[in-house]
Amino acid sequence: MSETTNKTDERLTKVSSILVTQARPADEKSPYFELAKDYNIKVDFRPFIEVNGVSYKDFRKQKLDILAHTAIIFTSRNAVDHFFRICKEAKIEMPPEMKYFCVTEQTANYLQKYIVIRKRKIFVGAKTAADLLDLIKKHKTEKFLFPCSDKRRNDIPGFMVSNDIHLSEAVMYETGSADLSDLENVFYDVICFFSPSGVKSLFDNFPDFKQNKTRIAALGPTTAKAVIDANLILDIEAPMPNAPSMTGALDLYIRKANGLK
Repeated sequence: MSETTNKTDERLTKVSSILVTQARPADEKSPYFELAKDYNIKVDFRPFIEVNGVSYKDFRKQKLDILAHTAIIFTSRNAVDHFFRICKEAKIEMPPEMKYFCVTEQTANYLQKYIVIRKRKIFVGAKTAADLLDLIKKHKTEKFLFPCSDKRRNDIPGFMVSNDIHLSEAVMYETGSADLSDLENVFYDVICFFSPSGVKSLFDNFPDFKQNKTRIAALGPTTAKAVIDANLILDIEAPMPNAPSMTGALDLYIRKANGLK
């Protein structure tokens, strides 16, 4: 479907613009802003996925007792927001002894929107979901609740089953493709994807999308597979040993593509 070729050198052209398929970071010190400044390039943000909360009425159909659990696993801000929304509607107050396992420091810090974090037991993965799973394994006697979307990765549930750790999945929000019609005639040198749902959203909006000279970046193996399965050329993959994050992978690529040392 693409007019491009697989030859790396022919695709390694200057990068002047990047589209990040996520919301603009609230932290002005975000590495994305540093990239834009360091290389004098345009970095735009646009969520490709729309998130809608599951109603309390529909949540009750799952027949889950939140307070029957001793630990909560949070993998995103969306999970935090919708978990505490459901708790508020159910008139549930989290006991001080509840433990929280967060995939990143940013997610852990976001908890302060709802609880006094200095008084709670919070465990944080160093950089990746794998780090978080190592922490969970050390607390395998806990009863874990996993607030998630209707479309979620299988790494955490699969890990819990294989290690015989109690886990209840609580679907608290749903994800779907956002309306991207205003981007129809807007073009970027690089588009960054973070989930298979983001790739799906691209084709839901633009079924005849042609990659041409646009470079595609993907975070994580499932996203990379979705890119390849969509017959797109995957130019930038993260994490890598020398680039554990999307911004790290972009930094290395821009240096090479723009002829910088």
